[in-house]
Amino acid sequence: MNDVNQFTYDVRMFQDTFEHEFTYINGFMRNVHRFANRPALTCTLRNRTWTYEELNREVNKLANALRKDGVGKNEVVMYQLLNSAEFVFTYLAPQKIGAINSPINFRLSPGETAYILDDSKPAVFIYDEEIKDTAIKALEMAKHKPVRVVMVDVTGEKTAPDGHITYSEYVMDHSEDEPERVTRHIYDENTRLYTSGTTGMPKGVPLNNINDILSAHDVAMHFPLNPTDKTMNMSPWFHRGGIHSGGPNPTLYVGGEVVILRYFHPKTCLKYAEEYNLTFLIGAPPMLKMLYNQQKKHPVDLSKLKGIVTMGAPLGKEDCIKYQETLTPNIFNGYGTTETFWNTFLRPYDLPEMSGSAGRACTDDDVAVVKTYPDRKGEADDHVAKDNAEVGEVIIRAPGKTAYAYVNNEKESEKVFYKGWLYTGDMATWDENEFVTIVGRKNDMIVASGENIHPVQVEEILSENPKVQEAVVVGVPDELRGESVVAYVIKADPSLTADELNKYCAEHPMLADYKRPRFYRFIDELPYTATGKKKHYEVRAMAIEDQKQGNLERA
Repeated sequence: MNDVNQFTYDVRMFQDTFEHEFTYINGFMRNVHRFANRPALTCTLRNRTWTYEELNREVNKLANALRKDGVGKNEVVMYQLLNSAEFVFTYLAPQKIGAINSPINFRLSPGETAYILDDSKPAVFIYDEEIKDTAIKALEMAKHKPVRVVMVDVTGEKTAPDGHITYSEYVMDHSEDEPERVTRHIYDENTRLYTSGTTGMPKGVPLNNINDILSAHDVAMHFPLNPTDKTMNMSPWFHRGGIHSGGPNPTLYVGGEVVILRYFHPKTCLKYAEEYNLTFLIGAPPMLKMLYNQQKKHPVDLSKLKGIVTMGAPLGKEDCIKYQETLTPNIFNGYGTTETFWNTFLRPYDLPEMSGSAGRACTDDDVAVVKTYPDRKGEADDHVAKDNAEVGEVIIRAPGKTAYAYVNNEKESEKVFYKGWLYTGDMATWDENEFVTIVGRKNDMIVASGENIHPVQVEEILSENPKVQEAVVVGVPDELRGESVVAYVIKADPSLTADELNKYCAEHPMLADYKRPRFYRFIDELPYTATGKKKHYEVRAMAIEDQKQGNLERA
C-alpha cells in the first residue's frame, strides 16, 4: 500500500511543508520580520544591542562568507568560543546554508580539541582569541586541516596568527542579503554538540531541526518563556544546558532578548539583572550560592526577575529556602543529559518540599527507574519499586529532543540507546508520584563547575607518569565547584610529590585544566572488585572522610 494512501486524508502537502519548512532557522526568521526592531541580542562587554533585523544582517554576512569558502549542506562549522555575539552569529549562519553548527568546549586541552577536529572534520574552525594557544596547538596536532581558520577577538585589537584571519576581516566585505536558499529537512542535522564518553574522549551528539525546535518549545512551556523575556544564561553556551536552557536557542526562537555574560561573577550578574531588567537567570547550583551570598551583602533590585533556573545538581532544602527568600521565590531545577536536554523538572510549586530530588518527567518526556543486571539492560517496564528506597538506573524517552545516536560512534550508540530510550548510567530511586532522586552514577563521573569529568581519562594520564604505579580518581564535595577532583596514587618512585604531579597534569596536552586533580593522597594499595575493577565508590567514601580529617594534600 502506498504510504500516502494509508491515511484518511491527503497528507502530501502537510508532509512536504512540515518536513521542509518546520526548521529552527525559519522560526528565527519569523522573528526577524515580526519583531524586526525589537532587541534580540545585547553584549554587556561592548555595551551594544542588536535588533532582530540587525542580528539577521550580521548572520547573513557570515553565511555568505561561508558560502564563498565553499561550505555546503551537511558540512560542519565548528566554533570554540566564549559567550559572545559571534557565538550567536555562528550558531545561526550555518543553518542558513544547510551546514551544521558545532560549538565545543573552550576549556578543552589541545589534544582533546584535536580529537574533535579529526572526528567532525569541520570545513571552517572558529576560535576565541583568549584560547589562541590551545587552538594553535590543536590544529598542529590534528590530522584534519580546515579550509578556513577564523579568530574571534572581541576587543578588536588583536592580530590573527599566520594563516588565520580575524572574524571582522572574514565577514568584512560580504553581503547582508539573504544567502541562496537551501532545501532543509526536519531530520537534517542542525547542531552538533560534544559530550564526554565513558573513556573520557568526547562523543558527537547530533541534533536535528525537530530536536532544536522542540527543545525551544520545552523551555517556552516550562519557564514559561515569551517574546517579552530577557534571559541571561550564566554558564557557557557550548553546553546543552547553556545553549538550550534560556540561552540563544529558545530565546531567539520565541522572540525574546539574549543578554550575554562572558565571565561569571556574582556581583556582575546581579548588577546586570538590575540594570537590564532580566526576567530569567540560568546557571548551575553553585552559582546560586554565590548569588545568594552577594545579594545578602549588597542587595540589588530583582523585582523584574521571574525565575532562576538551575541544572546539573539537586538543591538542598535549606539552600532552596534561602534562595527563595533572598533571590526569587521562583526557583526551578532541571535534570537531564547532553543527548536529551532536561527531562525531569522541579517547578516553584514543587519547592522546597521536593528539593533534593531531580523532579518528575517533563511534559513531553517519559522517565523511568529500571532494574539493573550484569549482563543486560533492564527493560523499560522492569521498574524498581516506587518506594524511594530501591535503586535502579534512570532511563529517558524524549524523541523530540534527541536523535538517538552519536556521530561516528555506532558502538557507543548501541550501548546508550535501546528501544527508544536513553540509558543514562545514573542510579536513582523514585516515589509513588514518580519524583526521581539521583543517588550516584554507574560510571563514577565527576561533575565540577558543570563540567563532566570521567575518572578513567585522568587515571590513564596519571598512570603515564613513570613515577606512578597506579591511580584512582574520584570527586569530593566542593562548595564552589560542586565537586573537586581527588587522585589517590600508589608511588612507583618514592620521590614523587603532589606538586610534581600537579605540574605534570597542568602541562599534559590531553588533559583540560578543569579535569586536573585539586587534591592528592599517596597510599599503599587500592580497593578492587573480584573481577579486577577499581572500587570508585569505596575510594570516594574514603576521600570524603579524608577531606573531613584534613588528610588530602592540596595541589
